[in-house]
Amino acid sequence: MTDFIINSSLKDRFIVLLGAIILALAGLWSFKNMPLDAIPDLSDVQVIIFTDYADQSPQVVEDQVTYPLTTAMLAAPHAKVVRGYSFFGLSFVYVIFEDGTDMYWARSRVLEYLNYVKGRLPQGVTPTLGPDATGVGWVYEYALVDKSGKHDLAQLRSIQDWYLRYPLQTVSGVSEVASVGGYVKQYQVEVDPNVLQAYQIPLSTVITAIKRSNNDVGGRLFEMGETEYMVRGLGYIKSIADLKTIPVGVDANGTPIRLQDVAHIQIGPELRRGVTELNGEGEVAGGVVIMRFGENALATIKDVRKKLEELKKGLPEGVEIVTVYDRGSLIERAVDTLNSALSQELIIVCSLVALLLLHLRSSLVIVITLPLGILMAFIAMKVQGMNANIMSLGGIALAIGDMVDGAVVMVENAHKHLAEAAEKKRLYVNRSG
Repeated sequence: MTDFIINSSLKDRFIVLLGAIILALAGLWSFKNMPLDAIPDLSDVQVIIFTDYADQSPQVVEDQVTYPLTTAMLAAPHAKVVRGYSFFGLSFVYVIFEDGTDMYWARSRVLEYLNYVKGRLPQGVTPTLGPDATGVGWVYEYALVDKSGKHDLAQLRSIQDWYLRYPLQTVSGVSEVASVGGYVKQYQVEVDPNVLQAYQIPLSTVITAIKRSNNDVGGRLFEMGETEYMVRGLGYIKSIADLKTIPVGVDANGTPIRLQDVAHIQIGPELRRGVTELNGEGEVAGGVVIMRFGENALATIKDVRKKLEELKKGLPEGVEIVTVYDRGSLIERAVDTLNSALSQELIIVCSLVALLLLHLRSSLVIVITLPLGILMAFIAMKVQGMNANIMSLGGIALAIGDMVDGAVVMVENAHKHLAEAAEKKRLYVNRSG
């Protein structure tokens, strides 16, 4: 079989050359379109269910939320492990599926079972799915720093939440942009219980009044002068003054009791469970970019960099975006290492072959074999759906040495047979051409 392949290749050199060109082009296309990452994704196929059950103790969260969700997800098809975690006001359920399960098929199955278990959960509790990402989807992180001191942590967090976060989520390949650090602004109503008792107003009445006052209501259309006018009531709260004037009841004389009469109203930070600090220089606000499952990490990171450069133009004076973690630089260094290793081995081996065998054209065997073999490896990786990472690129770099040995042995063996044939026939073999 080997003799047949060699003889056929020698006879049909054009077919061999055409096949090599096709393999080279297919390998280049596979490399250009192959997902590039630094870390091999060996994580399980998992779906995270997050539930917010505000102000409840971990035991209550466990009994009323985590346990019903966990027991329901045990019946999900191809579910291997179901883990539940209960915290103060929070519940996390991790559903881990068997290897080879499609990520989005698994998410659709979890949604079906969520609809089934929804009636067993407390009223107003709505479970949500986590991002369609894996454990290695954390590809980029940045921080907002104001060295001028004109903006506090609350303002930096507002810039992150309302100016940076949503544009970054439009980048192809981004699953989620998580905000970290800073303070989340909120209206805070500190009710005085003694005043409520004096007016005989229950706390539930105050809560209901605030909810009903923060709402737009619709009216109807009326026609006047062949023109339609829409009537609606504007009631959204836009400032502290709007909150202060909300009526919560009347006293014995029929005078309205306003919210400012029974409570102190201010704008303050939401309760925090952690802080974000940068290089020991103080607290900052920032964001974490999570890549979608199966996406090209390097392409996603490049698009994120480009989007951040565009958004920098609209930042307030003194606010800077500082890159904290960028996996793209590691990916680019891994690719550069492979390119440099291939180039160095090509130069060294070709020089040695040309010097020792005194035959320059023989070195072309190595020059053609090494890149073509690497491109064929990329074709196989692309067909199998694998991505290029440090492990795979490092393996290819190590395999270059074995490929060089094989090419050198073949060239030297060919020269040996030529020399023996020439000696038997007493002919002169020109090795310098």
